[in-house]
Amino acid sequence: MKQDLFKENNYSASAIEVLEGLEPVRHRPGMYIGGTDRNALHHLAIEIIDNCMDEVVAKHATKINIELMENNTLCISDNGRGIPIDNHPKFKEKSALEVIMTTLHSGGKFSNKSYTTSGGLHGVGASVVNALSIFMNVEVIRSGIIYRQDFSKGKTTSNLQTLGETKKPNGTSITFKPDDEIFGENNLFTPEKLFNIIEYKAYLFGGVEINWKCHPSLISDNSKIKNEIKLCFKNGLSDYIQLKTISTPLFISSTFEDKVNINNELVQWAIRWFTIDEPNFIESFCNTVPTPLGGTHELGFRQALIKGIRNFAEIKGFKKYSEFTYDDLMNATGSILSIFIKEPQFQGQTKEKLVNTSVTKLIETAIKDRFETWLTIDATRGEAILNRTIEVYEERKKRKKEKDISRKSITKKIRLPGKLADCSSNHFDETELFIVEGDSAGGSAKQARNRKNQAVLPLKGKILNVASASNEKMLQNQELNDLKQALGLNSNSSQDIENLRYNKIIIMTDADVDGAHIAALLLTFFYNNFPKIIEMGNLFIAQPPLYRVTHAGKSFYAQTEELKNNIIKSKFSGKGFVSRFKGLGEMPPSQLKETTMNPNSRTLLKVTLPKRDVDEADQRRLVDELVNILMGKKPELRFKYIQENANLIDNFDI
Repeated sequence: MKQDLFKENNYSASAIEVLEGLEPVRHRPGMYIGGTDRNALHHLAIEIIDNCMDEVVAKHATKINIELMENNTLCISDNGRGIPIDNHPKFKEKSALEVIMTTLHSGGKFSNKSYTTSGGLHGVGASVVNALSIFMNVEVIRSGIIYRQDFSKGKTTSNLQTLGETKKPNGTSITFKPDDEIFGENNLFTPEKLFNIIEYKAYLFGGVEINWKCHPSLISDNSKIKNEIKLCFKNGLSDYIQLKTISTPLFISSTFEDKVNINNELVQWAIRWFTIDEPNFIESFCNTVPTPLGGTHELGFRQALIKGIRNFAEIKGFKKYSEFTYDDLMNATGSILSIFIKEPQFQGQTKEKLVNTSVTKLIETAIKDRFETWLTIDATRGEAILNRTIEVYEERKKRKKEKDISRKSITKKIRLPGKLADCSSNHFDETELFIVEGDSAGGSAKQARNRKNQAVLPLKGKILNVASASNEKMLQNQELNDLKQALGLNSNSSQDIENLRYNKIIIMTDADVDGAHIAALLLTFFYNNFPKIIEMGNLFIAQPPLYRVTHAGKSFYAQTEELKNNIIKSKFSGKGFVSRFKGLGEMPPSQLKETTMNPNSRTLLKVTLPKRDVDEADQRRLVDELVNILMGKKPELRFKYIQENANLIDNFDI
């Protein structure tokens, strides 16, 4: 019996799957387009549109055509150079067109020979669209000849065909239909969403002509978009900021806008100040790619503006100019920042965050002096902005002082748990509480902390799972009561956080499965009892390292196996001594401080609720259902959820 069982579970080479060509894309689409939802579907269109925009930015194209047809088929074309159709030197039996459409990491953007700036550098865009489409047809015009090749699900379905001569200019036309097998019920393009994408592309590169066409049956009666229109905005960002703020009351009529070319890299921006009660916004782009998560270009933007207003305030004799913050200046403003740079580095294939470190200095250099000059040359305008900044600054200081007084009184009134190592500061904004697992980790954290503003609360083992516990059990649980008391929260009120004692609450557990479980239990506690802490952005998860790699007196830390291997390869040429941390309690306090607790060198993950296109009530209900499935009393719901979603996990820590 045992021998038969062993044979059934035999783990041999035949059990190892090898995904070839574009099969990995179809197997794990989330790695390439961020999922299979409606946003991911539209990312297919963005990939092809961005390729067309790269031709425009490189001054090889002036026109882009986009047509959404009745059967959910999308056709995108440009009058650029046309994808090369001659045979590729490495794949001598395939055209460059076929290589680009069927091979990951192929394209003309790895160097600056074909494109000085571009939105994509990984060579995966067009091939990923091919892999996730039920069919794709590519037509290329080069030197008066039309060529065509067909594809489906990442594979070629025809040879490269020569269709004949034409008088039309060079260019590329790609027609594709997303695969229902991949996208399911999210398989339909939304005309409004597509139109919004191409509209801001037209604004970001002033002068490009984008022709939009959509089958009339796809546009709803109450839609504001037309089924056919030509978009062309000569003034670029200036037109865009006016459109965005057309109904917003302005504090001053002037717009701070300009464009600067530095070493063939372009920085352009536009800022408007609204009346004080209006909400502020910032939209940033790199090579026409939107970066909703910001990045290094937004950091340079912030630094330039705050340094500019501080210098101006100093000239005007305001003594506390150094205490100005970016938010003091940019309260109730609208900002558009667009840059075109060489070799952009994005966080992930969906390109939501820019991470080029050199860009920060580029943006600061381009904007700071110009902002200070703009404030100076018009005394009325400059002093109006300065006076408003001072007003916001003084209001902020007043609120902070009131909060500090409130915190002092709260601390005196409540009984703090004995195991809490509290901080000395009474300034709420700078206070942090680290929730750690056990006395050993607590001892290391107490030595590593900054006593002025960092408090440490060790908890004993795994706390009670509040999603499956009765109210009586929760009220009797000492660990939960200690946590509530340390936070300054009323244990009898599940929603009141008015007396919260710390600005940042940081869950700091070991970088292993047990640590993740403890973090999940704590997240469940906060979500069920004090959801406002999450909604207001006060809850964080620390990211302690799992590995330390040392060689020749140098040390680097890594949170994952992949990062560890990259460090060994890139920093030490394959050498290096690797030590794995057993837990936070095993880390010397100096290393714990350097890697996990020091604000200048640590990484924190902010805990947020997942965003969906639903109202607030439905949002809450959906999250409640997920918490109940994952942490509730019914294991069969968890088992079903794991079965349905296990295929979405790429890396297992076993």
